[in-house]
Amino acid sequence: MNVEGRNILITGANRGIGAAFVEEAKRRGAAKIYAAARDVDSIAAAGVERLRIDVTDPQQIAAAVEAAGDVHILVNNAGISTSTPLVTGDEESIRREMDTNFFGPLRMTRAFAPVLARGGGGAIVNVISALSWFTTPMSGAYAASKAAAWALTDSTRLELTAQGTHVVAVHMGLVDTDMSSGFNGPKVAPLAVAHAALGAVESGTQEVLADDWSIFVKSGLTLAPAERYEQILGALRG
Repeated sequence: MNVEGRNILITGANRGIGAAFVEEAKRRGAAKIYAAARDVDSIAAAGVERLRIDVTDPQQIAAAVEAAGDVHILVNNAGISTSTPLVTGDEESIRREMDTNFFGPLRMTRAFAPVLARGGGGAIVNVISALSWFTTPMSGAYAASKAAAWALTDSTRLELTAQGTHVVAVHMGLVDTDMSSGFNGPKVAPLAVAHAALGAVESGTQEVLADDWSIFVKSGLTLAPAERYEQILGALRG
């Protein structure tokens, strides 16, 4: 489906990848852009309809369905990272990551699937991560939540096939955003991620590998765990 002339809702639209999705949707001629964030005053983009959505709040999501009942494309982008290990880390932080990064897009998908069906099927874009396929000691909670989001994306695709909803998974390594400011290494531009993701909506592609790192990690999934992590950690050490 073309983005041009369609209505799109983007969560976490106030900065980073979400703000880039807003700009890319404008460039592709979206008819209406719902820019959603927990703090609507932090959304700087012009020409959008601002929605207050905390993806951990079912009441705000229900209100968003009422306000944006004409959506054709849903972009589940909102997410957090707390740098929490799974075995020794704070359990509440782990739950916050799961609630935002997995249950958040699940709630949005369940709420907006009927809206998309009424509009002919539409599309869902889930912004995931290459960390859905590997982890490090300090990214255990984030990786677990993104692995769950990957499974959610596959299940959503299968469950919504009958209503004609196209579901896109977007994987990438480091993106040049506030979340990655403390990390060194090559970083992909947020706009490149958004461009690839909405390009997949228009082409019918189901999975986006937005940078060399996501391509590299995906290529090793058939390896035995020890060999796979030797390869990944060796690349991380440079």
